[in-house]
Amino acid sequence: MSAEPVLPPAPGAGDYLAIDFVNSAIALPGGQFVDLLGTPEATNRWLTERGLAPADAGVQEMCATQLRSLREHLRALFAARVGGLPPHPAALSAVNDALTRAPAAALLQWDEKSGPFRAIPCPTNEILDRALATLAANAADLLTGPDAGRLTACGSTPCNRYLLRHGRRHWCSTRCGDRARAARAYARRSTTKAS
Repeated sequence: MSAEPVLPPAPGAGDYLAIDFVNSAIALPGGQFVDLLGTPEATNRWLTERGLAPADAGVQEMCATQLRSLREHLRALFAARVGGLPPHPAALSAVNDALTRAPAAALLQWDEKSGPFRAIPCPTNEILDRALATLAANAADLLTGPDAGRLTACGSTPCNRYLLRHGRRHWCSTRCGDRARAARAYARRSTTKAS
């Protein structure tokens, strides 16, 4: 874990949970790395904060590993989309597998006091499947929807986060933008001195 505070959400992360999810592994300057899904406890906290699991879900390492694996597959799909390259078949397969893990149809249920209602059941043993399916569906919606062309990688090294480009902005945060501008200014000064 880094002593630096974690970056604010990248542009678009509030609209697409999938962006927030792929950005849960954060590369920072100086070789630092923060993984918001690095432990079962951290994974449970991340899922709970996003309404994907109850606070007492008791996420185990196997579940955290499955989420980290889906995150890497989604990162690969985002990278392919941003780079205009064909996606790796394993990444597509992993997302499609996650999409089919949880039922999408709300079943008819009956409450003795209020009568009929529709809800998607989510037994405790299906919490992970529902989270995986929700994250995969959100990513699929982003990659196939009107915002897909705005998806981009942060333009500041070593940042590895994704965002939705707005205008000319192609940094995930003010800090990354400042770092990129400082690096360009330093490169210009170095080139001028070398001439």
